[in-house]
Amino acid sequence: MKLEVADLSFSYEDQRVLSGIDLEVGEGELVGVLGPNGCGKTTLIKCINRILVPGGSVRFGGHDVARMGNTERARLFAYVPQALSVGMAMTVFESVLMGRRPHVRWGVGESDIGMVSAALERLKISHLAFRKVTKISGGERQKVVIARALVQDPSLLLLDEPTSALDIRHQLEVMQIIRSVVNQKGIGGLMAIHDLNLAGRYCDRVVVLHNGRVAGHGPPSGILTEDLIRTVYGVSARVGREDGYPLIVPLEPVGSE
Repeated sequence: MKLEVADLSFSYEDQRVLSGIDLEVGEGELVGVLGPNGCGKTTLIKCINRILVPGGSVRFGGHDVARMGNTERARLFAYVPQALSVGMAMTVFESVLMGRRPHVRWGVGESDIGMVSAALERLKISHLAFRKVTKISGGERQKVVIARALVQDPSLLLLDEPTSALDIRHQLEVMQIIRSVVNQKGIGGLMAIHDLNLAGRYCDRVVVLHNGRVAGHGPPSGILTEDLIRTVYGVSARVGREDGYPLIVPLEPVGSE
């Protein structure tokens, strides 16, 4: 099923954050949302998931997301926030199992338990299954919330900086998992991400936000140019190629002495 966003806008009180946002995410496609701090990446993800209520149109599989109930939307969309709330003293296993909640009617079954075990194994956190979420690191908690999204068995992944708390090795592992899930299950993925090189390597397309509007969209190799990086980020950079992917080397802030 396709995600279609048309003329989306959002304001916090009298401050306009997003204006005229158009984008699509197809089946088996991972789309990265890029842009500097404060450009509206997180706000866009939250608007699509109806955590925030935007203007404009958001449709999924031809259906208006605004008309969907919370349970229906939770069966279709899995949302990965920047950080997992640790207010409740759940174990890692219990926290991941919460991802099955939209699908459970009478009680947790063997298939639900199996999906949780498989997700923990895939994220390489099986050894943490019975640890309290409050007792693990920030990077480990980020893997927990990704595992919870996977067991939700969604048709669309909405990811807000999924690698932000991870070191280089774990960033690559998580991006490979996200990419393989999108490919194998034929679902869509929309991901807010800061790292231009990760986006260039793993995303099919990128949408670059600047001052609340789309400054560019398309395949990373065509969009992530030195001119765009200078305009959007205020940074001079050298853009090369490595194995066919764009390789961005930041040099210095524009105008620095």
